[in-house]
Amino acid sequence: MATVLIVDDDAALRDALGEVVADCGHTPRSAPSGEVALAMLANETVDAMILDLRMPGLDGLEVLRRVRAHSASLPVTVLTAHASAANTIEAMRRGAFDHLTKPVGRAELARVVRDMLALNQGRTIPREKPAAQPEGLIGVSEAMRAVQKTIGMLADSDATVLITGETGTGKEVVARAIHDHGNRATLPFVAVNCAAIPSELMESELFGHVKGAFTGATADRMGAFRQAAGGTLFLDEIGDMDIALQAKILRALQERAITPIGGKPSPMDARVVAATHHDLRQRVREGGFREDLFYRLHVIPIHLPPLRERRADILPLAEAFLARAGTKVLNADAAARLVAHDWLGNVRELRNVMERVAVLVRGPVVTARDIDFLGRSDHPRPAGGPADPLDEDLPAAVAKLETTMIRHALDRCAGNRTEAARLLGIHRPLLYAKMKRYGIEASEERTATVPNSDAAEGA
Repeated sequence: MATVLIVDDDAALRDALGEVVADCGHTPRSAPSGEVALAMLANETVDAMILDLRMPGLDGLEVLRRVRAHSASLPVTVLTAHASAANTIEAMRRGAFDHLTKPVGRAELARVVRDMLALNQGRTIPREKPAAQPEGLIGVSEAMRAVQKTIGMLADSDATVLITGETGTGKEVVARAIHDHGNRATLPFVAVNCAAIPSELMESELFGHVKGAFTGATADRMGAFRQAAGGTLFLDEIGDMDIALQAKILRALQERAITPIGGKPSPMDARVVAATHHDLRQRVREGGFREDLFYRLHVIPIHLPPLRERRADILPLAEAFLARAGTKVLNADAAARLVAHDWLGNVRELRNVMERVAVLVRGPVVTARDIDFLGRSDHPRPAGGPADPLDEDLPAAVAKLETTMIRHALDRCAGNRTEAARLLGIHRPLLYAKMKRYGIEASEERTATVPNSDAAEGA
């Protein structure tokens, strides 16, 4: 049984609201003013509050401000007979759980009381907040592990790299990781989106120009190649570059020199990393991309699979995005919903969803209901692919998800349960209990077979 504080200067309305709260099985407490309500909060335990907006003395917004100064967790629903855009926005900005217009129906009031108290129950879910992850590559799937290893091998070289993958898979993140982990890390990283700049301006953008080279050239311009001197030039969406300009890119890569418009050739010392969502071989066959430039770029290829093909990365990415945006965590049903979604927008779509729930979900725990807007996938899974957890009952779906994650963590840690528990963000006794429940066996003695070089690589 919970305690709900009703704050309103209208005694009849307080009594009516209290009846609904009591009918829901909870204890109503009432206060005729904001001052009385704040005094009660200082001395009593309250689980939720229903607060009138317009009252003599302290109005509802001021009471809400003072409540939030001392408690970020108490759910408060604001009532008003005169709803406006301004007071609705201000109430929600100050942390109101909901904003309702009088008269409030019994069903609507019962619903908001239930949801506020469910918010409190969500705070007791025994799931630890994951440690904030650093910016950069995040991924535990075999595909991302292969990408990470490739980056480690090529980072210190000057070889040109071509990154391919669908839009939103994180191609620029990979390019930055190549730069940040190499011996050029302290020098500039310059990114140019070849699809976003008109073709008539792209030559100047890349190679620069000298003053007076053309109408409007009122000063010298360095260009991206010279801005990236000693560092890395990232040519994003190079598959959309005008074919006439491709010849100049090819020459710059072959001769390691660039010529500003109206200027003289000068040496070029920038590592070039290019990326595209196109199939460049197909573009070559269609005549939209130079074959010689393709081979000049295709020195070290890196392919990023879509997120739906590396589902093991979904939860680590989601939790990292949530950690960056605030203090919320996912519960098991939300995690299952995320893993089941096809993510046609890839990592970019997942990041946007996490930013959305970080702003719009009031409680500290994100549930499946909070991400209902994702809907179910309309795209058939490949034969033999994983079943959709949403087609099962919740306990079965959660068990399957936890089994998969525990086995994957144990594999990553070579059976070391202490490290696996840390990776999963749970206490070791809880991991032992889950392993026993799901019949998962792992021997910590397996860690003796891990070479020292692996330990050093993970440090």
